[in-house]
Amino acid sequence: MTTTEGSLAPPSREGRGGDFTALVQLVKRTGLLRRRYGYYAVRIAVNTVLLAAGVGAFVWLGDSWWQLLTAAYLAVVLTQFAFIGHDAGHRQIFRSRRHNDLVGLLHGAVTGISYRWWVGKHNRHHANPNHEDDDPDIELPALAFSREQARTKRGVYRWIARHQAALFFPLLLAEAVMLRIASVRAVLRREVGTPWLEAGLLITHVTGYLVAVFLVLSPLKAIMFIVVHQGLMGVYLGCSFAPNHKGMPILAKDEKLDFLRKQVLTSRNVIGGRWVDFLLGGLNYQIEHHLFPSMPRPNLRRAQPLVQRFCARHGISYSQCGLLASYAQVLRHLYDAGEPLRAATRRARAHS
Repeated sequence: MTTTEGSLAPPSREGRGGDFTALVQLVKRTGLLRRRYGYYAVRIAVNTVLLAAGVGAFVWLGDSWWQLLTAAYLAVVLTQFAFIGHDAGHRQIFRSRRHNDLVGLLHGAVTGISYRWWVGKHNRHHANPNHEDDDPDIELPALAFSREQARTKRGVYRWIARHQAALFFPLLLAEAVMLRIASVRAVLRREVGTPWLEAGLLITHVTGYLVAVFLVLSPLKAIMFIVVHQGLMGVYLGCSFAPNHKGMPILAKDEKLDFLRKQVLTSRNVIGGRWVDFLLGGLNYQIEHHLFPSMPRPNLRRAQPLVQRFCARHGISYSQCGLLASYAQVLRHLYDAGEPLRAATRRARAHS
């Protein structure tokens, strides 16, 4: 069942056939769906210590340009908090929805992103990844993920889409800010289940953040701290999500696939060892994550070879590559999607 808020339940699996049922039974026998309380207790504790260290360094350094390093450090730490919020939204931490939501709301308060708004958006993505009508992650005003999408762009968005491959990483500098703006809009429009709670958490975050920055730093340094912190957090978040589906097949509105193939064929894994697991918050196992959204993050690594072998036996294409290669594929796809707009410009120049 697809929901618009609350925990991220797996999407409907009606009509998925017997293949996915067999895979579920295989995964259950290995115990990979069991909770990993110890892992998450340690991960949350470490993140809390890292955040406390960053805050301590911020206070100790005072009105110094060295604070730009603190801003970069905190961008990484808060993204790690966002990864925990993601896991809580999928009920990876606890079996109880209430306990997961508590963790998610607290982490949303730290990152300044509405937890329930994000869960609703992410639910829709998981239900129909890379679907041109139903996936909110490919319905972005400034980017086109297919040539058909590119042709619909107008005004400044048309210019951006025409050059989107070159502009992709610079655009990510605004990602963290855009997530916060979308959070505020959702709360103001009462699109979340607990708007007053979410509003209180967002106001507390923004007020505390701005007061601390402008209290400790001079105005110019404070502005530069915010630019560096928010910009690098946006790049980190964007670089964590972009390799997962961008450049993979886009499903047309009338295209129907069973659950297993819909999730596998539209997803890409990123290989590279445990440092990539840490860097991308486990999202590098995107295929396994989409098949089993509630599987605890540390179990995804063990599930990967099982799923890959299963797909090979059933003739299902399984995509994975290194981190840099994934970004190259994303940029090539964006460049190709923008080709109709560049071709139109070339024709206009030829006739002028």
